[in-house]
Amino acid sequence: MDKEHDMQPSPERDLDLEVPLAATEKSRWERTWPALACGAGLFSDGYLQAVIGPVNTILSKIYPDSYATSSAAQNVSSIAFAGTVIGQLVFGYTSDHYSRKWSLLVSTVILFVFAALCAGSYGAGGSPQGLFAALTAFRFLLGIGIGGEYPAGSVGCAEASGELKEGHRNRWFCLFTNTQIDLGFVIGTLIPMIITAARPNDLGLVWRLSLGLGVIPPLSLLYLRLKLKEPESVSREAFRHGKTPYWLAIKFYWPRLILVMMIWFIYDFLTYPFSIYSSKWISVIQPDAALWQTFGWSCLVNFFYLPGAVFGSFTSDWLGPKRALMIFVAAQGVLGFIMSGCYEWLQEPKYIGAFVVVYGVFLMLGEMGPGDNIGLVASKTCATGIRGQYYAIAAATGKIGAFIGGYVFPIIEADGGGASTLHGGQYPFYVASALCFFSAFLVFWLPNINQDTIQSEDIRFREYLVANGYDITSMGSAEWQEKRRMSMSAAQDGVY
Repeated sequence: MDKEHDMQPSPERDLDLEVPLAATEKSRWERTWPALACGAGLFSDGYLQAVIGPVNTILSKIYPDSYATSSAAQNVSSIAFAGTVIGQLVFGYTSDHYSRKWSLLVSTVILFVFAALCAGSYGAGGSPQGLFAALTAFRFLLGIGIGGEYPAGSVGCAEASGELKEGHRNRWFCLFTNTQIDLGFVIGTLIPMIITAARPNDLGLVWRLSLGLGVIPPLSLLYLRLKLKEPESVSREAFRHGKTPYWLAIKFYWPRLILVMMIWFIYDFLTYPFSIYSSKWISVIQPDAALWQTFGWSCLVNFFYLPGAVFGSFTSDWLGPKRALMIFVAAQGVLGFIMSGCYEWLQEPKYIGAFVVVYGVFLMLGEMGPGDNIGLVASKTCATGIRGQYYAIAAATGKIGAFIGGYVFPIIEADGGGASTLHGGQYPFYVASALCFFSAFLVFWLPNINQDTIQSEDIRFREYLVANGYDITSMGSAEWQEKRRMSMSAAQDGVY
């Protein structure tokens, strides 16, 4: 191909469409706050999922016969995951076809309303069974709101990060998304600990207030989200004015999507059950501790997520998401096997501090690997026009893993003789470590992700659409449609 032909314009590679997303006159704050507003809502996911662990423990103490020995304990812990899957899929569709902004606002309202209703759950006539049913139903609906934060919030954050300084984009995405989830994990166990220490004989107040404070995070973001505009990449690449080429998208992306789904499934299968059941394990190791102390140890365990998420956000820029994910998930598997081998000593009450530290480092490595990078991989390995749905399918698969893990982990413990036995404590770590190594193997087949992957992926997919006869002039806003028509006209006339 000669140089003159190389310089000819084409509708899929015109210069207007290849202007870098970061080439903007916006100030640093104007480029940063949309990423914050989109991503930070995931704090609610972390808080509302973590707080249910202490709430579960409290309800088991208040209703030892009707709650602890029934299916209600598992339902209340896990049902939000089912709602989250539905929310992810629904809002994944609406964020691609209608609006990232309004999908986020709707999910914010749902979070606020049902967090409040969870705190006020009540059974007719004071019936405990009615209370459990109401709490289960509200937790399911709350999960729908949580689900909306993933395809609308995380995807919007990834697209907004494309306007930030090159070399820093991955870290800001991780800090505004996964780190927020982990901060929610910490606060979700810290709040019950503080309230229990202050009111140890009023456990009804403890669990209701702990759930009720979950209304604050979504409300704190409402104003910023009202001011949001659609990301620049959405204005250029969305399929909102034409038919979405689903069949072409499936043919182009299905191998990559399957890989991302499997990695996310494994990560959530391990992470959420380990977080929810940490207070249970600690209460087994230190059975005579006060309830607030048990919650305190759980809070310390969850705190280890934070340094992993923060440091991992930088390694994601330094090493690249693929390499960082592979290295740290493999390291997590190694530590898990070591922990299994040493569990005989770690389970002794006098070594509770060592147990918490080693267990915390195990979780920290998970955050440095898949915790920070799986959302980054999911949001940057497909084109903008289908990104919400692509991300939603991958994230929903992860939440299905979390839902299954919430039921499977107690079975794994029981097969080992229960959490109070040596094998009952070892088995979950054996399973987790084996899955970590399998996940590292899967990561090997992922593509590399660069700082400009969002834009380069849009160009790749646009070229594929043109090659398969799709009319790309219907993509994007009216302004960008006009630019494409002008580009095509110029190409046909041989004018640049």
